[in-house]
Amino acid sequence: MFHVGGARSALYNWAVARQSGGTFVLRIEDTDTARNKPEWIDGIIGALRSIGISEADPAFEGPYFQSHNADRHREAARRLHAEGKAYYCDCTREQLEQRTGSQHLGYDGFCRERGLEYAEGRALRFRTPDEGETVVVDLIRGEPAFPNSAIEDFVIARGDGSPVFLIANVVDDLDEGITQVIRGEEHLSNTPKQQLLWEALGARPPVWAHLPVIVNDKRQKLSKRRDKVALEDYLAEGYLPEAMVNYLMLLGWGPGDDVEIRPYQELERMFRVADVNTSPAFFDVKKLTAFNGEYLRALPAERFTELCGRWLRAPYAPWRPEAYDEDVFARLAPLAQTRITVLGEITACVDWAFLDDAPEDEASWTKAMKPGAEEILKDARARYAQTEAWDAGTLKAVLEDVAAAHGLKLGKAQAPVRVAVTGRTVGLPLFESLEVLGRDRTLRRIDAALGKLAG
Repeated sequence: MFHVGGARSALYNWAVARQSGGTFVLRIEDTDTARNKPEWIDGIIGALRSIGISEADPAFEGPYFQSHNADRHREAARRLHAEGKAYYCDCTREQLEQRTGSQHLGYDGFCRERGLEYAEGRALRFRTPDEGETVVVDLIRGEPAFPNSAIEDFVIARGDGSPVFLIANVVDDLDEGITQVIRGEEHLSNTPKQQLLWEALGARPPVWAHLPVIVNDKRQKLSKRRDKVALEDYLAEGYLPEAMVNYLMLLGWGPGDDVEIRPYQELERMFRVADVNTSPAFFDVKKLTAFNGEYLRALPAERFTELCGRWLRAPYAPWRPEAYDEDVFARLAPLAQTRITVLGEITACVDWAFLDDAPEDEASWTKAMKPGAEEILKDARARYAQTEAWDAGTLKAVLEDVAAAHGLKLGKAQAPVRVAVTGRTVGLPLFESLEVLGRDRTLRRIDAALGKLAG
């Protein structure tokens, strides 16, 4: 599944590519066969498309597959060895721990001058400079410097001859003409090693930009093992792609004013990598939901109704398929559009209109059916049975009279009627709901509630 952090990184890369007239390159790093399935690759491409990053756009290039470039990875590793920039090593972890007395220290360079040639089981290590420092030019973090003495001679090819990710990544970047790398800060520790490889292969390193980590409400790094992180999951719940894009663009960056709800095209024009913060970005689901509510309310009525369709059919809809009435929903949709914040909420918002009986919610029933509720329901039922007109205004006026007769404010008198008819203490405007439900069904539901109260 596509991590929301990956979606943010992709959007920032997309904005920079389009601003500069450059190219956004999608590379599938698929050399780990255990984590590589065609459907997952399709999922990545589909997720990108859902947030506006389309392979049909001239700014899009790829996807490239790392596994297809394996010969070039091996060739680069052999070249570094031939030029004396890498050497073979047959040390085991146990031998290293015996020499250093620690399981935490990095490689000690034991095989540097042994002149070993390739043999099965011997890893190829890059010869890191002993002196000086590697300075990373980072558009967000300035120019962090890494002492070369603190960088161990790292492995670039395993004992079976297969190149590791570090060199594969560099070779792919070189072959694909990458000039700027925008990625999460968890990769910053690898950057000096990759930069040394770029230089050893005779190329100028790209400009880097390491984005702040995204954290949850406990300020822990957002994790797929603990948090909801998949972009697809949010879209499946009814978050609009436009709202997701808007929110993700503001995770670690802002345009510098108080306006938050903006279309992507405007955010793209304003975005500057150098203005991205270095501090962790809090993924606030409540704020995302508020964003989504704003986008839902701004939709044309026809589009809102169309988007709700998915949640009005099986497996989401709890009512009989034949009980659904498009005309009824068309009357309820404008009321729901101003109240729901996620499209998936629409089912519970309107289910009372299509179910044979009112939904059952014990918490709502207990809260509304307090002493005096039975008398209110009886009075309301009698008056509604005699009312000539059946429109929201008339129905409200009738219940106001009932409330006054019982010495109550309208809100108190509404509660038992709402729960009897819609099953819940909160929902769409009551009197408009009664109007849509109709006299007969309303009276039947009040009767059912009175029967339950009578025991």
